[in-house]
Amino acid sequence: MSLELNEDRREVIWNAQESGMKLKIALVGAGSREFGPATLRDILLSDTLAVEDLEVTLMDLNEKSLHAVETYARELARVLGRRVTLSSTTDLDEALGSAAFVVTAIEIRRYFYWAQDFHVPRLHGFRQIYGENGGPGGLFHALRNMGPTLDVARAMQRRCPDAWLLNYTNPLTKLCEAATRLSTIRTVGLCHGVFHAKKQLSEILGVPLGDIEAYASGLNHFTWFESIRHRVTGEDLYPRLREREREAQWLGQWDEIALSRILLRTFGLYPSPGANHIGEYIRWAEEFLGSSVLQFFYDPVDGHPWDTGRVPTWIYNLHEGFVDRELFPEPDARPLVLRVDPDRIEPSGELAIPIIEGIFCGKETELAAINVPNEGQVPGVPLGSVVETPATVGLDGLRPRQMAALPEGVLALIRRQTSINALLVDAFESGSRAKLLQALLLEPTTQSYRSAVALLNKMCDLQADVLPPFAW
Repeated sequence: MSLELNEDRREVIWNAQESGMKLKIALVGAGSREFGPATLRDILLSDTLAVEDLEVTLMDLNEKSLHAVETYARELARVLGRRVTLSSTTDLDEALGSAAFVVTAIEIRRYFYWAQDFHVPRLHGFRQIYGENGGPGGLFHALRNMGPTLDVARAMQRRCPDAWLLNYTNPLTKLCEAATRLSTIRTVGLCHGVFHAKKQLSEILGVPLGDIEAYASGLNHFTWFESIRHRVTGEDLYPRLREREREAQWLGQWDEIALSRILLRTFGLYPSPGANHIGEYIRWAEEFLGSSVLQFFYDPVDGHPWDTGRVPTWIYNLHEGFVDRELFPEPDARPLVLRVDPDRIEPSGELAIPIIEGIFCGKETELAAINVPNEGQVPGVPLGSVVETPATVGLDGLRPRQMAALPEGVLALIRRQTSINALLVDAFESGSRAKLLQALLLEPTTQSYRSAVALLNKMCDLQADVLPPFAW
């Protein structure tokens, strides 16, 4: 099976190769501190794209950040000796005109609202451990980004209906579900989470990362490795993984892999990517994430961050961003200052540019993970639900890998989430608090009907300026 180009579009692409037709890539959310510069490096480092008549348009609503990224892009192109037509705009329709690919990474005051996603559910008795992609917090995170994502998709319908939407924005599965159901745009979700899990496998197994061939399927941030083999010898590494996991001491990298180890023992497969993301979909995950109480920590006596405007420090887990915290750090004004260091121009490892190289230029590439609607590549998961699998890409489009059936226990965990995602899109489309309540009552961390109603009403009021209107 494949996500193919229609015949008219395929003819356009083939003619592009023969005639040197311009390739336009639009980056929406280009003013992002990480996404914009990283994606620009990937584009300009690509020898495959360097032979095309390349145009890159940067789009962001923040003019200062947008200017900084455009300046960075021009200097990067100069240092690398690349020819590219660069432009920037705050107008979405202008940015998308004639684009072949639109790459998105957008957020609305990320950490300010994210602190609410983390804490408000906990204040109402929900035992979610993270709140970015799953849990009650993940529902509202999705609803905030669903409108802007669909704004992009619908603008693409007007300005570049044959283009591909390559989305990095979280919650990735929920947003891609909305874009594929509520627009006609071909949408692909991209995430590097599976790479983190492969590094974990390499360390546990004592096998170099490059020698591991592993394929995972499921939902983004909640995939399970169907097979783990030695790339050279073909050896099945699962028996060795189970043996090595049993030998490992429990507290090693606790926040990252303790939950994964328990899931391996219980369900028989190793999950991806790490405890805080996987645990968003599991009711009993809290005891396997020591940093849960530290994330966005604040003293409520000083006032809630959504009242004071002072956003507490975000950490990923005990291993990243916490251990080396200074007692009296210097104030961080965080201006967006980007400089090109010729000795540190490296690819990000993300997959948007390999997909563009494949579809536009015909470069065949294996992709570790893409998120597209299920057409049977993940057996046992509802058809049409957005799922994550490996794939290959080339001139004929994306070809998701056909995966083996996952164990019933794993499928049960996944199917609940696909139902939540479907109800969430229904709630967004209809503006129905009743539909949203259904999704919330399916959440594994929901323990009380009254608490669910109270949380729903509280979050709709608290985030009314960035949420679509919902009514009972």
